[in-house]
This record gives sequence, structure tokens and C-alpha cells, in this order.
Amino acid sequence: MKQAFVQARAALDALLADGRAMQAVERGAADLAACLRAGGKVLLCGNGGSACDAAHFAEELTGRYRADRRPLPAIACTDAGHITCTANDFGFDRVFSRWVEALARPGDRLIVLSTSGNSPNIAGAIEAARAAGCGVIALLGKDGGRIRGGADIEVIVPGATSDRIQELHMLILHAWVEAIEIALFGRS
Repeated sequence: MKQAFVQARAALDALLADGRAMQAVERGAADLAACLRAGGKVLLCGNGGSACDAAHFAEELTGRYRADRRPLPAIACTDAGHITCTANDFGFDRVFSRWVEALARPGDRLIVLSTSGNSPNIAGAIEAARAAGCGVIALLGKDGGRIRGGADIEVIVPGATSDRIQELHMLILHAWVEAIEIALFGRS
């Protein structure tokens, strides 16, 4: 058990020591706050555990984080009806891009979460966001995979396994909610 915590701490320490990644985390927070201040919305997508993290972040914006405040517009692509319909009719590689095509508008932000950076459906969502004039923020792991270089802001976190990478992604998402609340409402 202790080894799991030691590995998690080592991954966090490596992230904190990566100046480039930490600058990207700060840019992501500022960009999301600016998007929401200007009336945009946040869209999120990921596969598996990353989909759950996307939904968690969206609910903290639409619901609450630490204090009551007005709800902020955020939607995660986790609707089973959309995903199964689109996968059946167009293929799983298109489940996120079709959703982005339907919902993204100029000034919105798409956050993609991928531990490998190699998911074709995430790459398709990025392409659809670009076509819609929607900014893209990527939370990636390992070396960023094929998606690396495709987003406006990329945070590539260390970690040899998906669980350690997802833990850092969730920590970043929580920090972003806190930063957004401070920027928009003046409190944490």
C-alpha cells in the first residue's frame, strides 16, 4: 500500500519540477476563466476513467466546488445514448467529434483527457473543435502521444501508468476549478 503513495508522490514531485508543465497548468486556468467570463462554455471528453474525470470537472463547474456561486457552463461527453448511437452509426472514432460538431462554438473551450495521447476519437474531437473555432486544452500523459502538438495548451504529466497520470489530471482539474472561482468570484 505504501508503495502506491510513494509512486503518487514521485509523480507529483516530477510534475512540480517540470516548469513547462506548470506554466501550461497556469495558462490553462487563466484561459478557462477568460472563456467563462466572456460567456463561453467548457466541453470535455475522455475515454474510460478520463471520461469520469471529465464528468467530475463539469459537475463542479455546473454545481459547486467549495462554495456556493452561480453555475458555470460545462458539459462532458458521457451521455450513453449519444455515445452508443454515434459508435453504432459512425464508428467509435467519431463519438467525440460528432458531439463537438453539435455543441462547440467560437470562444468555447474543449478539454481533452488522454493518458496515452493516442486515442483516435480524441484526435477527432480536436479536429472538430478547430473547425468550430473552439480552443483546445489537452491533459496528456507519458510523451503526449500522437495528440502532442495539437492543442492550444497542453499539460503532459509524468507517470508510467494510467492511474498515476489520471491522479495528476484530477489534481489539475481541481486546481483549475479553484482558480476559476477565484478569478470570477474573488474567493477560493
